[in-house]
Amino acid sequence: MNYGAIKSCDVANGPGVRVTLFVSGCRHHCLGCFQSQTWDFSYGTPFTEQTQEMLLDLLDKPYIHGLTLLGGEPFEPENQAGLLPLVQRVRQHLPGKTIWAFSGFTWEQLTGESRASGPNTLPLLSLLDVLVDGPFIQEKKNLSLRFRGSENQRLIDVPATLAAGQVVLWES
Repeated sequence: MNYGAIKSCDVANGPGVRVTLFVSGCRHHCLGCFQSQTWDFSYGTPFTEQTQEMLLDLLDKPYIHGLTLLGGEPFEPENQAGLLPLVQRVRQHLPGKTIWAFSGFTWEQLTGESRASGPNTLPLLSLLDVLVDGPFIQEKKNLSLRFRGSENQRLIDVPATLAAGQVVLWES
């Protein structure tokens, strides 16, 4: 897995100050994507053990609220395998931090029989606090929305959704 960027002080992609990882690789190719350079799976820098350690160090600050996974597409099968160990380590070593992910796949696609669903999908999903789901749709772009770019995208409370067996939206 490669990544395009790491932001150590991000306030746009989830509540509070966050560390944000932009993974490389996305097959959605949404019109108007603000990170189209990350569509290429080989874009950026290889994600290594040292990258994981750096992210854990960045997250281990009292003013950092959590980790956000963006892309590219974190839930491309190639990226899920690389992200699962990182998210497991964050949960284990920094349990007070929240974990958000943005995906062009919908909840239903990730939990159903789509190409996004694989052996790492549910384990990765189960470690998230919030999933922002759905592709960016240029015609539904709305700059007044909090933490998302188009009106079709949902902020899903993952623990509540898993417990209820149906989508529960996140309330700030």
